[in-house]
Amino acid sequence: MNGETTRCGFVALLGAPNAGKSTLVNRLVGTKVTIVSRKVQTTRSLIRGIVMAGPSQLVLVDTPGIFEPRRRLDRAMVDTAWGGARDADIVAFMVDATRGLDSEAQALVEGLAAIAKPRIALINKIDAVPRERLLALAAAVNEAGSFDSIFMISALTGDGVEDVRRHLAATVPAGPWLYPEDEVSDLPLRRLAAEITREKLFERLHQELPYQATVETDSWKDGDDGSARIDQTVYVTRESHKKIVIGKGGQSIKAISTAARLELQEMVERKVHLFLFVKVREKWIDDPERYREMGIDFPTE
Repeated sequence: MNGETTRCGFVALLGAPNAGKSTLVNRLVGTKVTIVSRKVQTTRSLIRGIVMAGPSQLVLVDTPGIFEPRRRLDRAMVDTAWGGARDADIVAFMVDATRGLDSEAQALVEGLAAIAKPRIALINKIDAVPRERLLALAAAVNEAGSFDSIFMISALTGDGVEDVRRHLAATVPAGPWLYPEDEVSDLPLRRLAAEITREKLFERLHQELPYQATVETDSWKDGDDGSARIDQTVYVTRESHKKIVIGKGGQSIKAISTAARLELQEMVERKVHLFLFVKVREKWIDDPERYREMGIDFPTE
């Protein structure tokens, strides 16, 4: 790096569901490494995106959205999010400008008070809110919490994102890079493939299907012709949900499979043969193995 001191650090993105954390991670990385969906609570594990910014390497931790937990899976996701914040070098608190500093966001600010880490606030979706409202929101955020800096951004359009990148690059601690320069995520391909299929599942069925559905990659085999065969299972909790996923005449599962396959092909830059199976597992939410597969701890209480 021409004598420049290398820097590297973990940046945890914290916010309520649908604040735009996943969109920002993908924007900063420059490619998709995390699921983006209109359905809340879609990010379930600590998905890391790796960003190069001159001599600095930023390891972005896209935490699950923090919300009031009601079920075991909810508790696991919320515990994972707070754990990611406590372990990071910098915490970036994201606020959805269209919702403002509502009760969920306010509760997060209060929770952050117990985490003694450098922190910044990101007011996202500024393209959807009048300027006078943004200024009032920035003042309210500044008053509610102790933030080193407040940035106004649109993760969707990229407006203001470069300022965030520069700030983080200058703020992470000096030290060696943790990942190769050309790596964009530490998420194994099998898990990333499952996330992509889960995203397509929610895109097509977000109104009919509860979020208690998960996708696992059962096998990934490279063929002699350079193609990849990927077998995945979609787990649902009810027989009625299985029928929704499959759809009339298999239309839904075919559409989901096609959309996921095309994105996977673009990601791995080779031909992909994707085979999806749908299984009912009523109590998968209480199965520790499913949690390990998602990369989150199984809550014992």
